[in-house]
Amino acid sequence: MINMMQKVLRILYFCINLIHMFLFNFFTCCKTNTNTNTQNETQTFSLPSPLPQWPPPKGQGQGFASGVINLGEIEVCKVTTFEFVWGSNVMEDKKKAVAFFKPVEIPDGFHVLGHYCQPCYKPFRSFLLVAREVDMCPSEGISVCNKLPALRNPLDYTLLWCSDAGSKEISTGSGYFWLPQPPEGYKALGYLVTNDHNKPELDEMSCVRADLTDKCEPYQLILDVGSVIPEFPIRVWNLRPLDRGMLGKGVSVGTFFCSTYWNMGEELLITCLKNFNPALPAMPNLDQVNALIEHYGPTVFFHPKEVYLPSSVNWFFINGAQLYRKGVSTAEAIDATGSNLPGGGTNDGEFWIDLPSNDRRDFVKHGDLTSAKLYVHVKPALGGTFTDIAMWVFCPFNGPSTLKLGVFSIPFSKIGEHVGDWEHFTLRICNFTGELWSIYLSQHSKGKWVDAYDLEYIDGNKAIVYSSKSGHASYPHAGTYIQGSSKLGIGIRNDCSGSSLRVDSSIQYEVVAAEYLGDVVKEPQWLQFMREWGPKIVYESKSEVDKLINALPHRLRSIFLKLFKKLPVELYGEEGPTGPKEKNNWIGDER
Repeated sequence: MINMMQKVLRILYFCINLIHMFLFNFFTCCKTNTNTNTQNETQTFSLPSPLPQWPPPKGQGQGFASGVINLGEIEVCKVTTFEFVWGSNVMEDKKKAVAFFKPVEIPDGFHVLGHYCQPCYKPFRSFLLVAREVDMCPSEGISVCNKLPALRNPLDYTLLWCSDAGSKEISTGSGYFWLPQPPEGYKALGYLVTNDHNKPELDEMSCVRADLTDKCEPYQLILDVGSVIPEFPIRVWNLRPLDRGMLGKGVSVGTFFCSTYWNMGEELLITCLKNFNPALPAMPNLDQVNALIEHYGPTVFFHPKEVYLPSSVNWFFINGAQLYRKGVSTAEAIDATGSNLPGGGTNDGEFWIDLPSNDRRDFVKHGDLTSAKLYVHVKPALGGTFTDIAMWVFCPFNGPSTLKLGVFSIPFSKIGEHVGDWEHFTLRICNFTGELWSIYLSQHSKGKWVDAYDLEYIDGNKAIVYSSKSGHASYPHAGTYIQGSSKLGIGIRNDCSGSSLRVDSSIQYEVVAAEYLGDVVKEPQWLQFMREWGPKIVYESKSEVDKLINALPHRLRSIFLKLFKKLPVELYGEEGPTGPKEKNNWIGDER
């Protein structure tokens, strides 16, 4: 009987331990690999296909996909092996859980600048730079040698926050957040996180000389403990350089920003790196650019009921597009290459392009899919550590919008249409490896970055971009997207679907601009046309809107009126867009 009881107790003890292990794994934010104590490989994202061998460097492109990027007085490389340190609990919402990691397997001579954080619901995809000093004395002379070292250890650490002081409901184990105290003349670029109360060793990270750093800004709040424990808050954000875009020198390190009490606009205690190397050695040369496009170029799917398709710019000109000048009644034919278009200047309303005024007008409206191509602008991003490949598509006409009112859809006869439509999406390529990192999808006057793991792929590493019916906005998945209030089901429809109507940008493309390559790429004359690619016509949209409002129940009328006022101005009249080079994201970062 005693033996039987012992067996039962052993079984119960085993079951309790098994349940305890299950609950611990379930409520722990991000599991770790028990053998290597690094991130679980099953959670790590990788592109569908292996990366190819990129063309060999010739002149520009010496450092592309080499794994190390020279920023002037320091070099950086990207670490991809991490050790889990601490994670928040799932709480009520799994999307609020985050995990913190420290980089391991640091290459010889390189130094850690901070730790890494990411939400647990996302596939693991690290982005953290480590740095080493470059010996510049032999080539640069005494002035550089007399400077302070580029990297130095912190003098001390300040404990910023500790999970032990708050509710146990927000964490598994203990998490301690340490802010390094840099020597005078140096800046910290990140925080360290530990799972015990002991201060980190001073040589666990490096600070960077202040003149080699740049300002950064927090974006994308990823942890808010204050919402759970108001009396003991901490918030964690991703970081990005303040100085971005084609001319920006700020380099993202991949660290995070955290604070117990921080107000928007206050100066941060940490910074990012700055690229002082004017050669931008990690940017790809033209052969490498072509290889990137051929490997990653997305296929653009148009809606099966799309009637306003894209065309090439040359096809548009050859088939009768006309140039108008303010105060002149007659139009001028545009030659096939657009060489007679006025270049430079600003969008001053002196010139505009229109469809042919004869019987070919309706024909040209519908475009020509066989001639369509993506017009490519290649530019540095994040201080030359990434390459942005902006791909522009031209449609001769943008069709009228369709309004969604709950279960009802009401097509407009005029509202939303205009001559000429320029839309784009941008591939962001990591210059350390040549890996596709994300794609920016332009959506009318806005847009969004979509991580590579959240894209659909059609052929190897070629993503799919869905173009919305009539309006040609870009989306990552098929479906109906509401421009307005998705909650109320009221707004402009953006319908996306796969079909046989498609353009393969890996084949149908033309590189039209790459300023960093000098004279290697010659820009076409039409790209210098800074005016509008369509006439401005203000029409009375009130009659269409009044009909809709009068048909609505009284309780919805005021809601609809408020919503309609927030919709894009293009809904109130026809106004052709300016060309790609007049857009603020030509030089600046995406919105």
